Formats: sequence, structure tokens, C-alpha cells
Amino acid sequence: MDAAGETPAGTLPGEESPEMDLSHRFSKRELALLYEEVLYTILHRLGKPKHDHVADAQELYAYVQKAFGMDAEEHSIIMQQVKALESPIFCLKATVKEAKGILGKDVSGFSDPYCLLGIEAKSHEPAHPDHRKRMKAVVKDLIPEDQIHRTQVISQTLSPVWDETFILEFEDVETASFHLDMWDSDTVESVRHKLGELTDLHGLKRIFKDARKDKGQDDFLGNVVLRLKDLPCSDDQWYQLEPRTETYPNRGQCHLQFLLTHKKRATTSSRTQPSYTVHRHLLQQLVSYEILQHQAGSIAWDGELSRHASTVLYLHATQKDLSDFHQVMAQWLAYSKLYQSLEFNSNCLLHQITSIEYQWVQERLRPEQKAELAESFQSLLTYGVSLVRRYRIIFPLSVPRSTERLQSLLRVLVQMCKMKAFHELCTLSPDLPQMVSKALKSGTAEWFHMKKQHLKPMVKSMEENGKALSRLLLEVIGDLQQCQKIWNKFFINTLKLNLFFITYLELESLVAEHVQEQLREVDSSMSKPTAESLFQLYMNLQELYRMKDFLPKREGPLALSSFHQWFKEAVPQWLQKAYTIALERAQRAVQMDQLTPFGEHNKHSTSTVDLSTCYAQIVKTWQQLNWPDPEEAFMIMVKLVEDMCKIALMYCRLIKERAEALSLNERNEGKAANRLCIVVNNIKQLRLLIRKLPLQLDWAQLEQRTGDVIDQQQIQHTLHNQLDSTVSCLDHEVRDVVQALATKLEKGIARHIQELSSSNDTREPEDSIIPLMKFLESELQYLNEHLVHENFKSLLALLWHHTLAVLSAAAGQQGPSTQRYKKLHCALKSLELCFHAEGCGLPLETLHTAAFLSLETHLALCSATSRKLIQKYFSNRIQQQLDTSSEKYGAVTIKALYRPSEQKLRVEVLNAVNLIPLDSNGSSDPFVQLTLEPRHEFPEVVARTTQCKRNELHPLFDEAFDFLIPPEKCRQEGACLLLTVFDYDTLGANDLEGEAFFPLRHLPGLDTDEDQADAGRVPQTRLPLTHPKPTGDEILQLLESRKGDKEAQAFVKLRKQRAKQSKETE
Repeated sequence: MDAAGETPAGTLPGEESPEMDLSHRFSKRELALLYEEVLYTILHRLGKPKHDHVADAQELYAYVQKAFGMDAEEHSIIMQQVKALESPIFCLKATVKEAKGILGKDVSGFSDPYCLLGIEAKSHEPAHPDHRKRMKAVVKDLIPEDQIHRTQVISQTLSPVWDETFILEFEDVETASFHLDMWDSDTVESVRHKLGELTDLHGLKRIFKDARKDKGQDDFLGNVVLRLKDLPCSDDQWYQLEPRTETYPNRGQCHLQFLLTHKKRATTSSRTQPSYTVHRHLLQQLVSYEILQHQAGSIAWDGELSRHASTVLYLHATQKDLSDFHQVMAQWLAYSKLYQSLEFNSNCLLHQITSIEYQWVQERLRPEQKAELAESFQSLLTYGVSLVRRYRIIFPLSVPRSTERLQSLLRVLVQMCKMKAFHELCTLSPDLPQMVSKALKSGTAEWFHMKKQHLKPMVKSMEENGKALSRLLLEVIGDLQQCQKIWNKFFINTLKLNLFFITYLELESLVAEHVQEQLREVDSSMSKPTAESLFQLYMNLQELYRMKDFLPKREGPLALSSFHQWFKEAVPQWLQKAYTIALERAQRAVQMDQLTPFGEHNKHSTSTVDLSTCYAQIVKTWQQLNWPDPEEAFMIMVKLVEDMCKIALMYCRLIKERAEALSLNERNEGKAANRLCIVVNNIKQLRLLIRKLPLQLDWAQLEQRTGDVIDQQQIQHTLHNQLDSTVSCLDHEVRDVVQALATKLEKGIARHIQELSSSNDTREPEDSIIPLMKFLESELQYLNEHLVHENFKSLLALLWHHTLAVLSAAAGQQGPSTQRYKKLHCALKSLELCFHAEGCGLPLETLHTAAFLSLETHLALCSATSRKLIQKYFSNRIQQQLDTSSEKYGAVTIKALYRPSEQKLRVEVLNAVNLIPLDSNGSSDPFVQLTLEPRHEFPEVVARTTQCKRNELHPLFDEAFDFLIPPEKCRQEGACLLLTVFDYDTLGANDLEGEAFFPLRHLPGLDTDEDQADAGRVPQTRLPLTHPKPTGDEILQLLESRKGDKEAQAFVKLRKQRAKQSKETE
């Protein structure tokens, strides 16, 4: 069989080949005798043709002439011989099966029917006037008594069953007719007996009728008359029983079977061979012709015979009176024989298998027929298994419907081995799965050795051997993939046999043996081409070994279990090659890099793309190796990481040199800065690549695999530290380049701040900072466009720290004016907004460093007016008052209430407690001075004092004071009621007991529209007394520095006087 079926490739239909099984062919003598047989069959055809058969004899002669390959002369000679032969004896094989609905002629209402049948030699045509009368004539009147056949009598029934067969001979089918009469058998019975059977009035009538008949005369029940020329070769149907009179027209039906056959056929084959054998040979010849006809038209034969072949075989089987079972047997023997030499669908055999199984009765066959059938089973089984063994060649997937044909063959073999006939005739019934399994193993080995021989290199070298092994492995892997995905399901479904399991174990063992044999010549000094060919071989072996995952559970190691050890000598060269290729590619990429963004949305240059590809290739090498030994895999990983870190550091050096080379003769500073931006972005991109390596190389899995053989700290020290060290070097490189960029900008920022500081004080601060902001906007926008965001933020951070330093230096210069401080403060706030950039720049927590907060506070104070400073001073003192809980200098208790309707502040000084003794007698003479501060907010309000309480440290004053002040003044920053407790001295200045600050913005009644009716409900306020710090107040120092400001100088003088009396230390 070839790839498309069972015919070897290159052999035309009808053309003999040394490889073709020609057992279906006959010798010239045998073919002539068989041709004589078929011509004799057509010549002496009987019966009316069926609608699907060929009626024209000349058509049939023409067909068989082609089928037997006879030329006109040969046909004519044999035809004359056939016509000269004696005609056969024509027979009608008639089977009377049963009847139903016949008349009841007996008193009991039933009949005792029997049939008389025979053939009338000469039947008259319907035109004859006596025809109807003769059709109604009874058999015994028409046919000689010795030619009449009689069935048994079936007693007392209206539905008799006979199932009796009779052979009726006749001479001329054109004139002969078949006659059947059905009679009710009557025996002589007494009247008393008949009356005993009487059941109704009809029975009584029958008694009177019988009395008029002759004693013992049978009753006519009906007849069937048929012309033989109207009958087909075989017929099986119900016929209506016809009456002789019209008295009872409906007389029931009779079931008859007919078969027109021959006796004493004069052909040599019929005289010398069994009918069964002759029919099988005829079938074999016609079927082989049908198959070859389909092949000539490039159409696979599906088992359907042509009308001509069906007609000839039908005629021959009926004329030879072959049973259905023997016909099926003949078909099986012919088809199974032809299947082993010609191409057709094996499904055609399933019908014969099913029919034989259904009709199987061993006793129906003669010993030689049993032997013949058993031999056909064994022959087909052997041949079928041989096809399965070579299924790769016989059923290639490149040919349509190959899978269906193999599946059909397996189904035929399985069904055949299940047959009762197979088990009874084949005494040593084989184990089909075991046979197929053995055949698959041997077929797989044959296929492997064939492929090995076919792929054998012409030049014997290790490099060529490696390539040949790789190609062989690809063939093996492809074959196993086809087994697993396509073929395996057919073997499992039909034979419960795992084809993939059988094939994989066989091929895996053969591959292991062959590869080891070839690799024995390899040593550590192998050439690079040899190492490359071995790497491809290693990957192919790895893929083959991974396919073991599709195997069912099994015990014991595979031959490929340690295949990686065969390649240990080659691993260093593989790693060196991966490193060399990556290094050279990175170097070429830098040499070709123009340090410009390679895409609209990218901020790094082309070399980073090549570098990413280099790293990806090294990662792929690691994944392809997938080295099974954990300790050796760890060493390989160390080497790969070391190589990638070397490449990273080399790239940093080369890309910086490339930037310098391109900028060497560049006069445009902007382009030079742009290249530095690209360098920074490239290194940052490289840093990202390095950081992704643990995930890409799957360090987590490696650590898990090596947990039992390598300490976790060693992995951390060897791999992670190496990577971290490289990342640190990259970060240092980034900082250096960013610092270089920042240095270029720092000079411009310092220059603009200096110009701002020394500009004319008559200009508004907002106008003075315009040049600085334009410079920054231009430069930062340019850098933002050319730096990735992370690098841009790093640059901003450096610039911010530098800018704060420059501003601080400018603010610390001697003798600055208030206007200059305003400009610097305005610049600081504008720079804060610029560097923050509404959240796109530096975050506020990065901007608001300690240096920034200190500088902002200093500039805010220095740029404020004297009155603002005084207000700020009192705000600070109010806050200190609120924060003070200690009463080491005593406390004063008051009530304060504001009446909005009168715009009047009413203060009740209730008492003071725990005052410090300031007189020599250990006591004091306290009184309280009340002033509203700051004075510039309340210029018309005079200070008020309580009475002096002699020798009292806990004085009770209980005095009330009213101040006329508008409510808005109370809400001003720093607005407060200053309560100063003095110790009255007659001769010198009064001593300071302490001072307390009551904020006016929290006055009861200030925020209500109506006066509080009950002043008694106003809560008392106890204020701890404090002393001012003697020196170091920044606001007082600023005010003191404003020599030309009289108001400032007066306020400082007053506060200095208080400070001199303070008991506070530094």
C-alpha cells in the first residue's frame, strides 16, 4: 500500500510491480474459464430485471469484456463456445411461507388448509378467450399429477404457516406460469360430531352445504397464478388469493418467496468447482476492475459497485442458488484479499464482518471453507498489523483522509478479532493489542534507523555530526508531537493502547544511545562551530525530554534523565559566546548612537534598545539551558550576572565617552546639555534593566532549588550584592552627569539672584524677579523635555538645594534694605511654586527643608514693616502666654467683656497671687498697669493702673476699667491687653513682678451682636506672669537695626528696659 492507500508509490493501475501482491490476478486459462462462466450467466438470464439493474444484455457483455480485459476476438471466440454449450435446467425455487385471512370452511369456523403448486408449461396470453377460465382452473386439472407438489395440512387455522420450499423445473420462461391452489382438507365425520362443533348459524349452514357435497370432497380456498417472465430473479411478497366465483371475493393472502435458478450448468467452472468458489472468483475480478477504474480517475473507491457489476453478481448468485451467508462469505474472502493489494477504504470490510457475525453457524461450512475463512482472517490480521507498523509511511498526514483510513483499519482489525467465527476457527487467537504494540515498537525503530541513515552527514566532522543529530532530533520531536496530538486518540479509542507511551519510550532510548555514541569524541577544546551545533542539539534534547510530561505514570528513570551531563564540557563556551555577542552588539550600538531620542515619546537613544535586546538574549540563554543540577545552575547564574554587570559598566563608560566625542567641537551648549540628558536617561534605563534581572532570571525559583545545597547568605552575597553594587555604580554615574547638568544651571541661577539682590529698590519685587523666572522656565522646560521624570526630579533637587544656598547668602549680606528683602522673599516664594510645578515637580515635603523654612521665616520678617514686626512680636508673646503653664512669677486673675453696642471693653482686675518678693522686707508693693498693644493700633487709649497694695504677695484689687475701642481693632494681629505687675518703689524705678498678655480676638462678647446682660457670668481668666528673655529676640534685633525708624527705636527701648528687669537667664 502506498501513502494514499495500499498501492506502492509510482505504480500505475493495472501495471505490475515487484512489490505488489498480485494474488488477486488469475492465469489466462483461469480468466478464460471465468469469462465463460459470466457470459453463460448473462446469456441464460432469468427473471424480470430490477429497476436499479442493467436490463440490456449487450451492455452487460460490453462491461464484462472490459472488466476481464478481453479484446473483441477473444470475446467472440468464447461467446461462440458459450452458445454451443447445453442450456441449463431452469428452476423456480418456490417457498410457501404462510397465509392470513383465509376462509373458514369447517363447522368450527376454521379450515384445515394445504396447498397444491406446480408449473404449467404453456400459459396462454390474456387475449385468448379461454384465458380467464384457465386462470380459474385448479392445478390438478392443468398440470400432470407427477409435477404437482403438495404442502402439509395445517389443522384448524385461518393463518397457517408452512415454510416449505419446492424446486419446480421448467423449460421456457416466456410461456411457463406458476400455479398455487389452496384447499381446505375435509375428512368423513358423523353428523353428531359435526353438531358437537357447531357454534353459530353459519356453522349450521355449512352442515347443510356439506350434506349436498360428495363425502370427503375438499373445499377450494383460493389460488395464485403468476407468469414466470413477470417474476424477478428473487421475489418475496404477499399475494392475494383469487376466487373461482364471486361469492367470496376476499379470500385472504399468501406469503410466497421465489428464486429463479439453474441446474446442471454446462460451464467448466460450474462442473469442476463449488458454486461458492466460482462466485468468489467472479466477485474478486469485478471488484478489482471497479477499484482500478476509480484509481484511474484519481478517486478512492468507497465500496459501492457499479450497476453493471451489481447486476452480473446478482444474476450469478441467484442462478447458482447461493445463500446470503455464502454470498457474504465470498464477499469477505474477495474483499479481504483485494485489500492486501489494491487501494480502497477498509470500511468496506466492516459490512462483511457484521453480516458474518450475525449469520454465523459453523456447521453451515464445509471443512475446506472453514480453512479458507480462517486463512483469510490470519492473512488480513498479519497484513493489517504490518500496515500499522509502517503507519508513518502508509498513512502520511500530507495525504487527505489518512487519519480516517488508519482509524478504519484499526476498527476492522478489532471487530474481526471479536468475531465468533474468528475465535472458533483460529484456535490460537492472538492478543491484538500485544501484536500491535510489538509492531509499533519495531516500526518505530525501523523509522528511526531510516531517518538516521537519511540524515547522515556527507562530511564526517563533529560540527556536521552535531547538525545531523539536531535535524534527527527535530524529526523525532515532530513525530512524537503527531503521535500525541493526532494518532494517539485512535489507538486508545480502538485498542486501549497508548501509542505515545510506546513510541516515546522506544525513541527516547534510541536517541539516548545514538547521541551518547556521537558525543564520546567531544572534548573541552572543541571549536566554536562545534559548540554552537551542540547547543542546538542540547535544546532539542531538552524539548524531547520535556515531552515525558505527557506520559502516564511509570516507574524507573528514562535514558535521557541525565542528558545534560553529556554537555558539561560545552557550557563554558556557550556562556562565553553569549557574553561576547552581547558585548560586541552593545559596543556597536554605542558607536552608532547619535544620542538623540529614537522616538516621539522616548527620551533615551537607540543604544538602549540594543542593550535591552542583548540582555534579553542572555536571559533567553539561561532559560534555554534550564540546567537541572541546582549547584551547577547556581554557578552558571553567577557567571551570567557577572557578565551582564560587566556589560552595564562598560556601556556607562562608552556612552559618556560618546557624548564627549560628539560635543568636542560643538559650540551650541544646548545640544551638549541635551546629549548629557540622553546619557542620564540611558543609564537610568539600564538601571531598570538591571533591576528586572532577578525576576526575568527567576532567582526565587533558583533559591528554592538550591536551598539544600547552597546557603541563603551565599546567594545573597554572591548574586544580590553583585547586582546592588552595579546599581550603586550606575546611580553614581547618574549623579555625576546630573551634577554636571546642575552645575551649568547653578551659575545662571546665582547670576540672576545677584542681579535681583543688587537691583534698584524702586522696582516692585514682582518685576525684579522676572528675569530669574524666565531663565528657569526656559532651562527647566528644556530639561523636562529631554530627561525622564525621575532624572529630572533628581536635577531639580540639586538645583533647589543650590538655590536656597544662594538666597541665604544674599539675605545674609550686611546692610540690606527692607525692599531688598521683599525681592528676595518674593523670589523664594516664586521659586517654590516653580519647582513644585503644581505637583509635577518636587513634592512640597522635599521643598520644605529646614533651610527653606528658616530662610522663609527670616525673609518674611526682614521684608515686613516695623509695625508688622511689632504686631508679630506681640503675636509671639501671646503664643508664649498660651503655652506657659508655670506660675513661678505668680499669676493675675481678670474678667474681660466686650460690649458691641458701646464699643467698650470692660476689664476687671480681680487679684494677683504668688508674686515674688522684691522688697528687702521679703514682700512687695504690687500694682497692675493695663495697656492695649500694639500702641500704633490704639494710639488714643492711655495706660491705666490699679491701686498699689502695700506689703502684699497675694493682693486683691477688685477694680474695673473701661476702654473705648472699635471691634475691628480687637481682631488685628497681635492685639492684646498687656497686664504688667510692678513693685512700687518710692525712690527708684518700679521693679517688674511680671507681665501677662491677654489676646483681644478671644474677648467674650466680641463676636456677638448683643451685649451680654449678666456680666457676672463672664468667666475669670487666670494668666501666669512671664518675664521677657534678656537677649536674642530676632524681631527686636531687626527693629533695632532700623536706626532711622523712631517708632521702632522707641519700641525697642521700652522692651529693653523690661528685659533688664527680667529674671530670665539665657
